Amino acid sequence: MMKFELGCHLVYSIYEPSTFVFNIGVVHNQHQQVEQEKLQIYPRLEIEEYNAPFSGNRYLRLNAPKCQMEVSYQATVKVNHCFQDPHQIREVTPANLPLEILPLLLPSRYCQSDKLINLALSEFGNLSLGYSRVTGICNWIYEKVTYLSGSSNPHTSAYDTATERVGVCRDFAHLGIAFCRALNIPARFVTSYAYGLNPPDFHACFEAYLGDRWYLFDPTRLVPQTGIIRIGTGRDAADVSFATIFGTVEMNEMSLSMQPLPDPNTGKVGQPFSTTEAISIS
Repeated sequence: MMKFELGCHLVYSIYEPSTFVFNIGVVHNQHQQVEQEKLQIYPRLEIEEYNAPFSGNRYLRLNAPKCQMEVSYQATVKVNHCFQDPHQIREVTPANLPLEILPLLLPSRYCQSDKLINLALSEFGNLSLGYSRVTGICNWIYEKVTYLSGSSNPHTSAYDTATERVGVCRDFAHLGIAFCRALNIPARFVTSYAYGLNPPDFHACFEAYLGDRWYLFDPTRLVPQTGIIRIGTGRDAADVSFATIFGTVEMNEMSLSMQPLPDPNTGKVGQPFSTTEAISIS
């Protein structure tokens, strides 16, 4: 068990009445318990909240007038990771998947798995089925794709990244998802707070459905796996942007923070770490 204090601060110039949909709150589930949280918005505006029933994503909608707006979210979160022996984790055939998982085998806007089937089969078709094959996909992305800030844009897709071999965390996640789906492994996009990310930012990785649960994968290897706290999941980045904006708006500032807190029983601060074990936080 580890405990973190985390948050974000966003500042916008709004040039006309605009609508915002934020997805910045930590998901509540059996592995992530939000002990305290605080949302502050200036100027004070009415907020509508919606918790998606399947994903647990927490959406906030607000309508803002022409103004300078500040949004601040802070939370204290306890994380109980599920650790499993990766050698015991198998792939599940489409015939045996839960019905609600099946849509995450299909191509989506940024993850055109149908265009990458031949590449996926040639690179990963002979690997042992199971957790190790998804690890092989992540190893391939880490070794073959250059991580370079500013190298992609909001329109960059998994197919583009596979072709150009350069991208950022969002692109690495999209490519991992597309390869998995091309091999009939359900996969979904994950947005998160991530400990140790430099510079601090919202982080993207992905989860693959294996055995009987979702397991976390991060082909960027930029942060320790146990330092990732889930905000939202979706088919790809289009479903879980931290801010979807309808109107003429300019972002002036975005800052994030995340730090481990002492264990109340021992007084010791647990440090996030990477591991060869399989991790689930869903």
